Amino acid sequence: MSNFEVSPETGNKGNANLVYILYLVALVVGITSIIGVVMAYIGKDDADELTRSHYRNQIHVFWKGLLYSIVGGILCIVVIGFFILLVAFIWYIVRVIKGMDMLSKGKPYPNPESWGF
Repeated sequence: MSNFEVSPETGNKGNANLVYILYLVALVVGITSIIGVVMAYIGKDDADELTRSHYRNQIHVFWKGLLYSIVGGILCIVVIGFFILLVAFIWYIVRVIKGMDMLSKGKPYPNPESWGF
């Protein structure tokens, strides 16, 4: 039999990847984004620097995505809200996929606090 060891770095990286997956699933089942952001808040303190940058990105994606969605939803009354919601949807997907790609390459997320892509 072989012994499998999971280092804390591997576990944190796996959890960060799971949060990204939950964010993608949230496009269909919205509640999973709440589970994901809770996991990111719980994991960020014990994570290494690489994973911490991804947790910070995930936390920012959740709150900024929520803000964009609320503003877009309110402004749907004057039609521009539909455009805001479309841009927010694209922004959300790009940030999540970019984060998954950077995490799989073992790179920290560059400037997770930014409002852009």
